[in-house]
Amino acid sequence: MNTDRDPGRFLRATILFLAPQIVMGSESSSPDYLSFAQGALLVEVGGSAAALKVDAESALQAIDGDYGVYSLTPRPGGPDTEIFFVYRLPAATTFTTFAVPNVLETPSPSQTFFRDIEISGSTKGAEGPFEALAATTLATHEDKNLSTEIHPITSPPVIWVKITLRGGIDVQRDKTFFEFSEIIGYGSQEPVPLLDRFGGKWKGRGVLLELKQDAATVVGCYDGSGDLSGTVTGNILRATGTSRSAGIPSTFVLTVTDGGDITGVRSTNGAPFRIYTGASAPDLTTECSAVKARPPGCGATVHGINFDYDSDAIRPESAMVLDALFAGLTAAPESAITIVGHTSSEGSDGYNLDLSQRRAQSVIAALATRGIEPTRLTAKGAGEGQPIADNTTAAGRSLNRRVEVLCR
Repeated sequence: MNTDRDPGRFLRATILFLAPQIVMGSESSSPDYLSFAQGALLVEVGGSAAALKVDAESALQAIDGDYGVYSLTPRPGGPDTEIFFVYRLPAATTFTTFAVPNVLETPSPSQTFFRDIEISGSTKGAEGPFEALAATTLATHEDKNLSTEIHPITSPPVIWVKITLRGGIDVQRDKTFFEFSEIIGYGSQEPVPLLDRFGGKWKGRGVLLELKQDAATVVGCYDGSGDLSGTVTGNILRATGTSRSAGIPSTFVLTVTDGGDITGVRSTNGAPFRIYTGASAPDLTTECSAVKARPPGCGATVHGINFDYDSDAIRPESAMVLDALFAGLTAAPESAITIVGHTSSEGSDGYNLDLSQRRAQSVIAALATRGIEPTRLTAKGAGEGQPIADNTTAAGRSLNRRVEVLCR
């Protein structure tokens, strides 16, 4: 620890093994609210970030749920390099614990892991004022899959979170590349209102997108050759798509900024997630401009049916998605409906298989309560065996936790 800084600003950090996560609707009893998959949105990159060519994609990697170490600075910096990221949360959040996983050094004299981390929060705006929440000086872990837990010195509810990174653990040269892994934030969050801005058109580098929204349901088209559908939970749209020409699948985790831009991540054909950002383009005409939003029904992949931790109890915020699914199935001519539950890969195969079965059963009970004849409904658990996205990131895991609807 440097002696020229106030030691009261830095806290003793606890080193913990990363616990396996074993649920379909959330990752733990307290989700990681500093994850893009939970609606955290980057609003500013600052400090020496511009000089070091640190961009929005690098900032997103710090909250993407992938705990691996990555090179954060494309250009080298000095021993006391400082950068910061500001993220906007979808609702007021009270943090009880922060963590940084896999504080590991790459065996090279030219790069090192960031040393100091400070976390502050604000309820006023991206410019602050910010109140210090937690801070520590990181030390290299002795092994993989460890996490440095950082306990807040104060825990007021905040909406904007500023993460400041400074210096390196093992600086051996005047010019050094800096690495990082992930900033995790556990706690509690106020209910997130359903975002209703997913109806629109957007264009950008690699983005040609039109969406139609009806409550929690979204349909649309992309790339001039793909059709997608998805559901909204809070401020996040999770959607799956397929190209008409080659049948290539894509998955999306998206939100709409206050300025009207679409932003998020996309994975195509199982490739790693990439930044997916486009500006509003209301005059754009696409092949689905005349298509109306429709509720999910037979053949649909449905996200946003969330459950309590380690439980098959459906959370109240899932009601709108269940209402939409009921509406879509009411008109289905098929007599038999199978609800297939899927999980992400945390936990054992057997546990996930049983949990997905119980949760699928809860979904059919909810549909029966809404008016679908129970004799038409069957529950089937598929566990973690049929992922549609990479389980190493929070975005991928959130897409793998899903319900599929089969009719005959």
